[in-house]
Amino acid sequence: MSARNTKFNEIRNLFSGKKVLVAFSGGVDSTVLAHIAKESAVKSKLLTIDSITFPRTELQAAENVADELGIELEIIQVDELANRDLVKNPVDRCYHCKKELSSVWLKKAQELNMDMVVEGTNASEMDGHRPGIKALEEAGVISPFRDAGITKDEIRAYAREAGLSVADRPSMACLSSRFPYGTEITEDRVRKIDRVEKEVKELFGIQCVRARFHGDLVRIEVGREERKKLFDECKLDDLQNLAKAAGFKYVTIDAFGYRTGAMNEGLEL
Repeated sequence: MSARNTKFNEIRNLFSGKKVLVAFSGGVDSTVLAHIAKESAVKSKLLTIDSITFPRTELQAAENVADELGIELEIIQVDELANRDLVKNPVDRCYHCKKELSSVWLKKAQELNMDMVVEGTNASEMDGHRPGIKALEEAGVISPFRDAGITKDEIRAYAREAGLSVADRPSMACLSSRFPYGTEITEDRVRKIDRVEKEVKELFGIQCVRARFHGDLVRIEVGREERKKLFDECKLDDLQNLAKAAGFKYVTIDAFGYRTGAMNEGLEL
């Protein structure tokens, strides 16, 4: 048995005989976790939190993947912008976000008499600035991939072998991550960012995009292997127009492309 299979078996053993509630986004991490829960748990259910910071395209994708898995999905509306600690966007914003989400997950698990709540943080996400992990640990939400030392590449390999449609799907983070720390997060600003990302994907045929908010300017990051798709003279004019239509005066393309934690660059931690 390979080392990778041994690690995934740790999760199967964890779920065996248990009722498992999966915090579900529809991305590759939570989808693989849900797939294992369906195979190994006595009962499994998916819970998706719908809020202003969850992109509309991602919500539809989560519903589609839940159908693919054949697991019951419940969607709960949460007004994250009612949380002033999140709206103020401090350096530990993710702590306040995950703390609130954990309380929702755990409350639902109690209502359903589930044995555990699990979420998809993996071993590749342990470096850098990760205040949300502390909130998960404090709440008692379990991160099986992290605990078993399973990396993102191993999760994608599992998804390919299982024939899951999300195997090569780009990672996605909540729209709050598009704002520099200390910049207030408002509904209007979030909707502007969401609109630009959706339209950039459609205009250029790009899968991975981040629209970073910088006041009157929006900075576009796309997957490094997709950067060449941006350099079409006519489409660049369209990019300028769509950014202005969304409410920005200026638009710029990040030469380096998408990278995890771009808004953490320059932090002294």
